[in-house]
Amino acid sequence: MKGKQSITQQVIQYLEFKRSCGYKFDAQGKELMLFARYAELSGHKGSLTLELAVRWAKLPENADRQYWAIRYDHVRRFSQYIWLFDPDTEILPKGLLGPLRKRPSPHIYSEDEIASLLKEASNLANGNGIAPHTYVTLFGLLFCTGLRISEAINLLCENVDLKTGILTIKETKFKKSRLVPVHPSTLQALRQYATFRQYYHPKNETKMFFLNDNGTPINYNGVLYVFIKISKKLGLRHAGKKPKIHSIRHSFVARRITKWYQEGADLNSKILSLSTYLGHVEIRDTYWYLSSVPELLNIVSQKFESFANYERERNII
Repeated sequence: MKGKQSITQQVIQYLEFKRSCGYKFDAQGKELMLFARYAELSGHKGSLTLELAVRWAKLPENADRQYWAIRYDHVRRFSQYIWLFDPDTEILPKGLLGPLRKRPSPHIYSEDEIASLLKEASNLANGNGIAPHTYVTLFGLLFCTGLRISEAINLLCENVDLKTGILTIKETKFKKSRLVPVHPSTLQALRQYATFRQYYHPKNETKMFFLNDNGTPINYNGVLYVFIKISKKLGLRHAGKKPKIHSIRHSFVARRITKWYQEGADLNSKILSLSTYLGHVEIRDTYWYLSSVPELLNIVSQKFESFANYERERNII
């Protein structure tokens, strides 16, 4: 390719390539030509940049955020192709403006709902066994740490350091291990549960931390049954409203980010740390939780690109 092509010329080349491969590319082509026209009218010179792509994708300002995500994705795919010919082109990170399809909004538990769930768990009528202690501690741990339910269920005794308050989470959703420090009050609850565990099952040989009344390890189906039973009793589950157990994790993240925002904290660095704490591979997986909190919806449209840029500087993207 001789000389520096304009973005309009690059778009035309890209569309010719896609159509030569058998794609109609009508809708995408129309959007990309609008993008090229915008770049020209805005006086943009040089190669495609992330800032230009985001600025265009978020027009009109009152459009649905999913529409922004779709427009951005058209330019993202274009950037991957044109980079082969123009190495100064910025490769745009996937999903920067959110998912292409709407994800169902999770239920964000209030403090009162959390307290009610824990109180009801403490009243489980399974005889004089360990079950009430198991579920109060399990659900409390989820609320306080944002662990995935599978991570909490699969905790081994050796993964719970009752001296330092460090949980070792192994082979997580993305085959990664991480260390999760817990609050002193959470550590105290874990120590208390370990005492109950030793009292009810002193000779138990299982390595799993959380146990049923009969001494067997808890499993997902059993936990889900108890959770549904309790949430129904509390009126949290009814026609059209069925909060999932995974929403506990969403609630943890939403509360934490809300608190930081209200305190005026540096969200860039805070969310990077939180993403690592949660075991997320990419920061956008953490950032999506902001859209679950009405008070933070304005941040969603204003901050995410700065988060992504911050990641790029840290060589995360």
